[in-house]
Amino acid sequence: MTAHRVLVVGGTGGFGQHLLDGLLVTTQLDIVIGARDQARTETLVARLRAAHPGRVIEAAALDVMTVSADDLRRLRVWCVADMTGPFQNAAPRLAATAIAAGCHYVDIADARDFVANIVKLDPSARAANVLVASGASSTPALSHAVLDELVKDWRRIDRIEVAIVPGNRQPRGLALVQAILSRAGQPARVFRDGHWTTAMGWGLLTRKRLPGLGRRWLSVAETPDLDLIPARFSPRREGLFYASLELPVMHLGLWAISGVVKMRLLRTLVPLARPLQWAAQLLYRFGTDRGGMTVIAEGIDSDGRATITSFVLVASDGDGPNIPVLPALATIKALDAGTLVSRGAMPCVGLLRLAALQNEFARFRIVTRIFKRPRLLFARALGKHFDALPKAIQDAHDVDGTLKLAGRASVEGAANPLGWLAARVLRFPRATDDIPVDVTMTADPDGEIWVRQFGGGRFQSRLSHGGLRTGSIEERFGLVTFRLALTANADGIDMNIVAGRIGGVPLPGWMLPRCFARERVDAQGRFTFDVPMSLPVLGRLVHYRGWLVPARNPPSGL
Repeated sequence: MTAHRVLVVGGTGGFGQHLLDGLLVTTQLDIVIGARDQARTETLVARLRAAHPGRVIEAAALDVMTVSADDLRRLRVWCVADMTGPFQNAAPRLAATAIAAGCHYVDIADARDFVANIVKLDPSARAANVLVASGASSTPALSHAVLDELVKDWRRIDRIEVAIVPGNRQPRGLALVQAILSRAGQPARVFRDGHWTTAMGWGLLTRKRLPGLGRRWLSVAETPDLDLIPARFSPRREGLFYASLELPVMHLGLWAISGVVKMRLLRTLVPLARPLQWAAQLLYRFGTDRGGMTVIAEGIDSDGRATITSFVLVASDGDGPNIPVLPALATIKALDAGTLVSRGAMPCVGLLRLAALQNEFARFRIVTRIFKRPRLLFARALGKHFDALPKAIQDAHDVDGTLKLAGRASVEGAANPLGWLAARVLRFPRATDDIPVDVTMTADPDGEIWVRQFGGGRFQSRLSHGGLRTGSIEERFGLVTFRLALTANADGIDMNIVAGRIGGVPLPGWMLPRCFARERVDAQGRFTFDVPMSLPVLGRLVHYRGWLVPARNPPSGL
């Protein structure tokens, strides 16, 4: 049987050569390499023929802007793989030409507009009985294959976050640099806080610890996922895509100059592509070759539990640049095997299963893991013991986005002037016999922010679990962080401070506050709190106690 012929356009580029290697190592398909530089193409063909004797490997001089359907028919092409770029602001001309020639078409476009517009070719692709799959790359093909697996049969999806974090020692072709710069500083439409809004391209700056990759700066990147995640998964609160440059000086530098475009001092950063590429090459030896990808989904799983599920991919030893082409390789192989029967023009989502992509990862130093944990902070910290708690206490820690509680409290103040001063620094409430209390708890991927309002006074803390063992959480008040040991049973939760630090400096035991807090349920079925806190020598700092119920309908009276 005659092998199918695949035309790899842009085969002499970095991504093109990675795809060629995959096709030659894992398939028996015949290969045609298309590029404008005929001499360079012939040199590549000679090298590949020497490495793969007996394989059909040919060169074709062509330009994506002028190649015709007759050219593709003359070359007897079965599938066109477009490895060129940048795709931003480009028309899908090669895809249309492939359809006219009766060829399948696959590309690695990560341009939001290009992938969105590919559906305009759907009627003609269906009439020609061919598949046109755009974005067969890390985004959106890989990210959506992961999400299809992570949220399968979930009852509700609240939040999705995807991040691509390459290592610094990765090739940076001019087309890639131009693609990044083309959207930096430009307005980007994003789904955030439950509605569509506008952010700055390479904005929404944040820093996160990523498993296997350390702490990285992240910025929103305009890719097809910003449209496709809300369209396919309907998250209630958020669907974002981030990207990263490993070296902080590069990431923060790009973020800073993106503001020049936002302020309309420059129309675009693309004219800076060559000097910025040169500057990046000067920093090439710094950083690492470790890169990867994270995909995080939050919601209600098939068992009705509030869940955070994460997919982590880490590539090392220079294997990261293979990742963007592996979905294209898997798509071509599935078409060749007849297992991919979809026809028409579409983004490359819902076409590939994660298992098929993981089969492609097996040839490289690419490790993937999936983590699943309770979304609720206290459920995560307490593990199975959370289920033993009274329902009123469980409900008081069911922070689904934002939870507001209201009630009444009494407060005993500090025992002496020095204690009073320490309490003021931490903004603890002042002494009172009966005062209204409002507590607003807001969840984020790292934990919860608690804002407590005692009458006219307000103090705030951040609670997190991080990598702590079951039975522990950390609570941070500004620069001061305390580690709390938790025990839970059918009566409620007990907490006591077991360690602390100021910034990164550990506090010695004799300086630690004494705090043995309790959460219980009173005779009226209300959540109650009792929080005494004192310091050695200084004595009591504060002791507040009271009750809370959901803020929508709090009863009266202490």
